[in-house]
Amino acid sequence: MSACGCDDIGCDNGQTLMPIEDALVLLLNSANPITETEKVSLADAHGRILAQELSSSIDVPPADNSAMDGYAVYSADLADSSEKLLAVSQRIPAGKMGSELKPGTAARIFTGAPIPPRADAVVMQEVCIAEGEGKNSTVKITGPVPAGKNIRRAGEDIKTGDSILKTGIKLKPQDIAMAASVGFAEVTVYKRLRVGIFFTGDELREPGEKLEPGQIYNSNKHVMCGLLNNLNCEVIDLGTIEDTLEATKSAMLKAAEKSDLVMTSGGVSVGEEDYIRIALEELGQLDMWRINIKPGKPLAFGKVANTPFLGMPGNPVSVFATFCIFARPFILKKQGASETSAKSFMVPAAFEWKKAGKRHEYVRARFENGALELFSHQGSGVLSSTSWANGLAVIPAGVTVAIQDLIEFIPYSELSV
Repeated sequence: MSACGCDDIGCDNGQTLMPIEDALVLLLNSANPITETEKVSLADAHGRILAQELSSSIDVPPADNSAMDGYAVYSADLADSSEKLLAVSQRIPAGKMGSELKPGTAARIFTGAPIPPRADAVVMQEVCIAEGEGKNSTVKITGPVPAGKNIRRAGEDIKTGDSILKTGIKLKPQDIAMAASVGFAEVTVYKRLRVGIFFTGDELREPGEKLEPGQIYNSNKHVMCGLLNNLNCEVIDLGTIEDTLEATKSAMLKAAEKSDLVMTSGGVSVGEEDYIRIALEELGQLDMWRINIKPGKPLAFGKVANTPFLGMPGNPVSVFATFCIFARPFILKKQGASETSAKSFMVPAAFEWKKAGKRHEYVRARFENGALELFSHQGSGVLSSTSWANGLAVIPAGVTVAIQDLIEFIPYSELSV
């Protein structure tokens, strides 16, 4: 039973928490995609969001070509099952055009080379017996050989006019290879999302600085920058500001002027030194605050001077988890991506979860050898759990888990693309 005396698993200390599904809908409905585009070379296109559909102006392959090293022949010359001795009339390497195949001859041909006129099949070299060299070379081939054998047809992969890449995809190496295969040297992509970040906390120090009693290193900045870099954002770092309401408001306004999105961590709870929520309400609007999630719960979303603002929790594990679950899809939608959700998989649990929680939990887990293990300590300050794990296991509110139960698992590999 909750502190307010009800049995609602979405109730926390008398305040109803927003369901995760509702929070995601609110975020995605608020993520108006940027419209500015730019052209970039294929070398600079990896990870960018395609802003203009690509269609091919050529066939791929451009002509019928050999699928392997061997001998190009006319199938009618090898219509029966007897062994035939054919003169080798020409040699055709890749990139060269052969002449019309003479009757009763074969052409030595290599993978990717165009099929010469009149030839209609290729016999792989491993089943042929070659004799002699140069003009006197011959090849023994046992028929029959079906027409079309070992030939890749013109346009077999891509035909002229085919759409090869759709607007909104995040370009992967294989997509860039597709663009290159039809001759594109550059592509039109959406401009990088500018994300202004700052951090509050008089106790925070940068790695490399000396720690005084009561001080800690700012790990949140570095996990956030890493995650933003994975999403190809342009990070505008405003540094660490002093723990006052005025300094917080000033940093918010400065970041809003320079950015498409403002982000920070900490200061979003209800402590006397937590100014983010108060500053957001005074400068703009607070649309979302408390979510039915663990780790996380306090997650501020709203606007500062019409610029979207995301205030992440203060604990490092909470920053990591809430970024993956909430900030990542929001940023992808803002970038113009057509796909924002991460793929998950149902896998067998190698652990027990005996006590049903009141909040939807994302626990650090490792899936290997066909089973899902949990990190021993799931506290929101245990950053080592995120490094040990290779994904997040999802345990809904009110659910217990027995060994071999199927559990939803989101691999890190799906959260880093």
